[in-house]
Amino acid sequence: MSSRSEPSRPGPCDGSTGLVIGLVAAVFAALAYGTASVLQAHGARSVADRQGPDEDRAPSHPPALRSTLTAMVTVSFLAGVVLDGCGFVGNLVAARLLPLFLAQPIVSANLVVTAVLASLFLHVRLRVRDRVAIGVVIVSLVILSAASATEGHGHDGVWLHWTVLLLGVALIVGGLGLLQMTGAHIAVIAGLLAGVDFGVMAVAVRIVHGLDPMSLSAMLADPACYAIVVCGVGGFYLFTVALQTGSVNGAAAALIVGETVVPSAVGIALLGDVTRSGWGPVALIAFVAAVGGAATVATSPEVPRG
Repeated sequence: MSSRSEPSRPGPCDGSTGLVIGLVAAVFAALAYGTASVLQAHGARSVADRQGPDEDRAPSHPPALRSTLTAMVTVSFLAGVVLDGCGFVGNLVAARLLPLFLAQPIVSANLVVTAVLASLFLHVRLRVRDRVAIGVVIVSLVILSAASATEGHGHDGVWLHWTVLLLGVALIVGGLGLLQMTGAHIAVIAGLLAGVDFGVMAVAVRIVHGLDPMSLSAMLADPACYAIVVCGVGGFYLFTVALQTGSVNGAAAALIVGETVVPSAVGIALLGDVTRSGWGPVALIAFVAAVGGAATVATSPEVPRG
């Protein structure tokens, strides 16, 4: 993690104000995503409980389409969808205002929120390993917050704006082709590709024109604007493929790695994201611990996912 002197970036949210707003947005996104997963899991379970066991369906098979559609229109599931939308907005604000090596791990900590709420309201029993991992994530994020300077500057080179769009398209097209050739590890590969897509989306949010000051014409003229849409849709689709084709735990853990490591590296290398002077090694250790802790929680068989 670089600890160079922090560059300036014009706008109304410079300095500590932008950092605080970004932190609030990131925490809000994690809370919203995590709560949404619990609500959606509750909706799915309530339908399953009403319908009773299906003797014609093996436990390893997916639920019937009618059951899935019924779950999707329950009040709790719909509330979860609304919270997902709110979390997405918070995610965008955080990616804009925070160093990406701080914003992305905080948002990924939504699995910690899910685990805690599931233990409280869904009567899920967390393993000792899960509890330790949750503690590690929380402590690591606090240290990362203390180590982070304000977010770096934007990127004036038009090549990066086109790169994020082309990379988003390439990830979808190439990912779909790659998934046709993979075997046992298809869920992990799809999850990783989805995570990279979401990571590229975070980079696109950081560099897109037309947000500060607000200008719709500038935004629509920027390839990064379309990269946000392409990567968001592509990441969602690839992660859905991952969930349908293999281990949910492996897919979720791979997603976390992709959506944190890639944008964090880009933020440091190209966008000027920095730590406070002398805090670089500490921030690096905290980043690795936060990602590792979140991935550990993701591999827990007890954590529900919406």
